[in-house]
Amino acid sequence: MTRHKRKIPPLPRGGERRGPARGEDYDLIWGRQPVREALSNSLPLHRVMLQEGSQGPVVAEIKQLAAQRGIPLELVPRMQLDGLAGGENHQGVAAAIAPYRYRDLDELLGTKSRSPLPSFLLILDHLQDPRNLGSLLRTAAAAGADGVLLPRDRACGITPVVYKTSAGALFDLPVARVVNIGQEIDRLKGRGFWIAGAHLTGAQPFYTAELPFPLALVLGGEGKGLSRLVREKCDILLHIPMAGRVSSLNVAVAGGIIMYEIYRRRARLPAEGGPACPC
Repeated sequence: MTRHKRKIPPLPRGGERRGPARGEDYDLIWGRQPVREALSNSLPLHRVMLQEGSQGPVVAEIKQLAAQRGIPLELVPRMQLDGLAGGENHQGVAAAIAPYRYRDLDELLGTKSRSPLPSFLLILDHLQDPRNLGSLLRTAAAAGADGVLLPRDRACGITPVVYKTSAGALFDLPVARVVNIGQEIDRLKGRGFWIAGAHLTGAQPFYTAELPFPLALVLGGEGKGLSRLVREKCDILLHIPMAGRVSSLNVAVAGGIIMYEIYRRRARLPAEGGPACPC
């Protein structure tokens, strides 16, 4: 997540500060489900801000979880949350949280624990839109991906909008942020990974291509798609056939289609090291 540049207002008089020391940077997350998930997953929250008059079962659960964990909960006017969220739909709740901790590739591979299925990683080549990123993270978690790689520069990182759009996926899907995607692809190849890229001019339809495992799927950024260097490093280039006048799909939609085909293939395979599914 990018650091939140605006100053988070202090707790009201008498409020108790917990967690990181005064003066440390905090990130903001907002939305009822993201805050509830953060509380449920014992993430290091500094405090929770709830819009005055907010009601409902999720709000009640947020209050209960905050009380159980001893995290200060502050009732604030809607205008204050509007300012903090920059016009985004905060649903009457926000929380100050320790900055997101990105992994590196070694840590990501060393903590594979989501399933006994062959390894599957998602690599995003300079994606810019936080909603697309959040949607892809949500789908990757649902499809059983073991982790996601993002470039450090010229790409969207983990922001409050990503948190909200991912609907809790970030709490159990590790994300690595790396300096050079091409170099990390080479490292993955050295560890036995096959690299499949999705591209409009890909030679093979995604549903007929052989997909050996362990596998990394690379998706390009909005508009430009995969960069030339990344394209050249792919072992397989896939495309999604389309009928009629539609010539392309949103990257989050395209990624979801291909990831669920990968999920289908993985489910038919034995644990790590099994043969690729011929279907």
